[in-house]
Amino acid sequence: MRLTLARENLMEKMPSPQGLQPVLKMKVDELFLNWLSEPSIQEMLKDYLRKIKNGDELEFEKGTSNFSQNNNIASNCNVTERTSASLSAPCSPPSAALPSGSFSRAGPHSRVLRRSVSVKKAQLKKEEAVSPALSESIPKFYFPRGRPKANINIDNLISKIEKIFSQFPSERVTIEDMGKVAKACECPLYWKAPLFFASGGDRRGYVSVHKFVAMWRKVLQTCHDDAFKFIHLLAKPGCSYLEQEDFIPFLQDVVDSHASLAFLKEASDFHSRYITTVIQRIFYNVNRSWTGKITYSELRRSSFLQNVALLEEEEDVNQLTEYFSYEHFYVIYCKFWELDTDHDLYIDQRDMARHNDQAISHRMIERIFSGTVTRDKKVHKEGRLSYADFVWFLISEEDKKTETSIEYWFRCMDLDGDGVLSMYELQYFYQEQCQKLEAMAIEPLPFEDCLCQMLDLVQPETPGKITLRDLKRCKLAHIFFDTFFNIEKYLDHEQRDPFMVAKSFQDAESLGQEFSDWERYAAEEYDILVAEEAANEQYNDGYENPLVPIDCISSEFDLCSEKRHLFEFANPHCNLDLDEYKYADDFE
Repeated sequence: MRLTLARENLMEKMPSPQGLQPVLKMKVDELFLNWLSEPSIQEMLKDYLRKIKNGDELEFEKGTSNFSQNNNIASNCNVTERTSASLSAPCSPPSAALPSGSFSRAGPHSRVLRRSVSVKKAQLKKEEAVSPALSESIPKFYFPRGRPKANINIDNLISKIEKIFSQFPSERVTIEDMGKVAKACECPLYWKAPLFFASGGDRRGYVSVHKFVAMWRKVLQTCHDDAFKFIHLLAKPGCSYLEQEDFIPFLQDVVDSHASLAFLKEASDFHSRYITTVIQRIFYNVNRSWTGKITYSELRRSSFLQNVALLEEEEDVNQLTEYFSYEHFYVIYCKFWELDTDHDLYIDQRDMARHNDQAISHRMIERIFSGTVTRDKKVHKEGRLSYADFVWFLISEEDKKTETSIEYWFRCMDLDGDGVLSMYELQYFYQEQCQKLEAMAIEPLPFEDCLCQMLDLVQPETPGKITLRDLKRCKLAHIFFDTFFNIEKYLDHEQRDPFMVAKSFQDAESLGQEFSDWERYAAEEYDILVAEEAANEQYNDGYENPLVPIDCISSEFDLCSEKRHLFEFANPHCNLDLDEYKYADDFE
């Protein structure tokens, strides 16, 4: 009767034929019930229970052979006979056969019985021949902390470090001498600040040999490549990622000790501006997930650590255009200073509208200030844009061919955030472009014709829907974006010969583009700024004075009260109490 009810319940639990899916547990239960309903199995179990009741010792080897024999008999039975037997036989021995208190005695014996059966089966499996393919071990292929180096002798490395420390009084090293320790650790020179602070040097002003060796030994044992070591040294305790403020001590040491930045020692107030710019460029290029947290995989895939190593070899940081160029910082900061009329280091939408003679549409400026691509939520609520966010804007505006810039402008144009640029969204931005063209007495192209051109340009996978993947694949995203929100560059693209553009694009791909659009823009703007500053000095001083970076900076404090020439760029460093500007202002 119990078996019948169990089978009925089993049938009720089975899914409908429309969504039929195999359920392993139900099938195993069904097979177990069929096995348990065999008369021979029940007789054997009754015999075991009787022996347990009488206190007799069970013969396990014999029992296992009975199990094997009964299983063979059961497997040879007809399916119909097994089914009828399972319906007529009880699913378990009668409860009257077990006296009260027998469960405690039966438990251990039954466990031993099951264990003996499993051991017997394991022995049989061992006796079977194993094919060579199965016997081969699969080598480890996942290394979350980097692939360990073969034949590395940690004790030898530690002895080299101890030898370096022994050269200093009391075996204590300051930040000025940390470069020798970094080289003994087989690290790039400018890892010296991360090594110094990771071993507690910021608290006492020096690092003892014992604390450093303990720290570095742990790093060697747990971190097996440069990316994870760098994160371990700079990150906060317990964190496996880097945030913006984690880079400040490292970059401050670069400013203090790199030969090409020596002129900044007399203008220490500009350290924070330069450091802020470099940090934003690091996250712009490395943090591909837009989370504000650089992970191990992102750092390993980027070129940042290679650029850090080049700091030691390159005498001029301006040659490291991807992150550390001072010329690039100067261009960005001057452009921001032109817009920041009240010099509070924040700009609003009216300030942004003056950028590049109002080339950016107002609707796009509204999207930038909406918080779609900005990180400072506090400033976003106030309707302002910080200098750190302006760095992202300017680089994205002047080089729309990089993946980050494509993602930047795609986020701005995706009004509903569904990951697709619809025809409505394209028309929304194109309407203002048409208004600007009409104001310039230029007949705009109808939206339908413009839409056909853009669809031919992008060739989206899904007709009528442009995705981020489509724009990255088409290699002409800069033309697409300029068409919808930058009137000056849109007209520039329209006036070019399309065949010459295609030819130059193919030549750049085949030969390898030497300079990016951003690098070309920054170089041109820096030359303009330097020429104007030199002309301004000649006008005020009455004689020609060779321009060097320190003169460029210091002279601006004296020129702030002078009347500027009509075509002179605004001096970016005058009328500002730089002592009030703290690092935290850029990382709120």
